[in-house]
Amino acid sequence: MFHVKICGVTTPADARLAAEAGADCIGLNFVASSPRRIDAATARAIAAAVPAGVLKVGVFAGMPANEIRRIAAEAALDAVQLHGLLAGDATATDPPERCAELAGMPVIRAVRLEPAQADPLAAARAWIAAARAAGAAPAMAIVDAAVAVSRETGAAALGGTGATVDWKALAAAPALGIPVALAGGLTPENVALAIRESGCRAVDTASGVELAPGRKDPGKVTAFVQAARAALRPSTQGG
Repeated sequence: MFHVKICGVTTPADARLAAEAGADCIGLNFVASSPRRIDAATARAIAAAVPAGVLKVGVFAGMPANEIRRIAAEAALDAVQLHGLLAGDATATDPPERCAELAGMPVIRAVRLEPAQADPLAAARAWIAAARAAGAAPAMAIVDAAVAVSRETGAAALGGTGATVDWKALAAAPALGIPVALAGGLTPENVALAIRESGCRAVDTASGVELAPGRKDPGKVTAFVQAARAALRPSTQGG
């Protein structure tokens, strides 16, 4: 669905910056606990600022399908990213049935690597299989860092924390059967290595290109996209 995504975009100016830098996707966050959360009206203004061909993805967690659909229509979104937990607390969980409930809209599923398991993507694999059995599988998965829980609030930090994924463990895990993007602590300095070690052909960043949560750094955005694009470019060397 995409190759380079700049997530947590909160202003039209940052959306234009991402597009001009060469990103083919922006993420608009509607997760209540996120410092990058925006409303549908703001999202629509942001969506209007990017040229055709740049995918506009809404990020949700634990929100009912009818509410997701309402926001997606109002904000002119192209796709939905389910970023909640795979199971557990219903207020922050996106069950497998959600894909079928959103039929007609491309769904991207955020999953987490569980390095202590023999198959670190076992939970993700089971969720995708259950979604397919319920009527619709996600079109893409984003592998993000493990969920952290705030000591102060007890709430799960579902992304944008700067924590990284074990790239080599991801590369060694059995394939999920759908396209996979890598997220979690990616920066202009580490994205090329992350692509090489993980084998992923798409990347997603939020905190790694920011001045502050929700405020993008123009230099970092440009450097990130350039580094990612160069690493994703097919090698011209003969074998």
